[in-house]
Amino acid sequence: MKKVVTLQHIYGKNRERMAELLKTLVENELKDLEVKVDVSITPENWAEFSLEGEDEEVSANLLASRYGTPTKKADPGKVYMGFLQAFSEDAFIVNIGVPVQVEAEELKALGSGKPKQVASRFGLIPHLPVEVEIVEANKKIKARFTKKQLDLWWGWKKASTDRVVINAATRSEIKSAIKRTGHGRDIYEIERLGLLEHAVVCRETTDGPGIVAAIGPRLKSEMGVVIGDSR
Repeated sequence: MKKVVTLQHIYGKNRERMAELLKTLVENELKDLEVKVDVSITPENWAEFSLEGEDEEVSANLLASRYGTPTKKADPGKVYMGFLQAFSEDAFIVNIGVPVQVEAEELKALGSGKPKQVASRFGLIPHLPVEVEIVEANKKIKARFTKKQLDLWWGWKKASTDRVVINAATRSEIKSAIKRTGHGRDIYEIERLGLLEHAVVCRETTDGPGIVAAIGPRLKSEMGVVIGDSR
């Protein structure tokens, strides 16, 4: 048996439900491999996958590569996968296994404003997967977002359509909420950002905040909106 702890955090009010959702999603991802999947929650609230079968080694490597694993020590100059944890008055807090800070100075690449204003402008919410480079690792660990990460967010902002960013929901749950509220024709696609984090790409004539108002009551999720500048 192989075990792999991923950077997927277990969050929300119903931890058991989320663990079951993650198990189903990973089983689907590994459906072409000979492996049995179980999921548990570590004391730090990470998703730990237990893999047993002929392809357990390959499966473990695949999950670690795709979703990252928590680190206990951050090295300057190294790039890490993590997730947005919180937005304070003077920094973004990113969890890579340990909390690191992307301070206001490093956020200037995303335009002016306080961290919470920057987060709102780009539709950023907790638990979105991100990529950071460690700048300093003394008493306080400081980081910056990689060019790849910044380019992704600027791509959203400069687009001709709005995006609705959603956490704590599967693709099928989001599709169901959109269909039930009659907005199926108002979106292009649902982009996958993480296992339970997605971005709904609206059509040019669709208002992102309107989609939030419609589907919000049907999903137990946090949502952010990016207003496309080219609309």
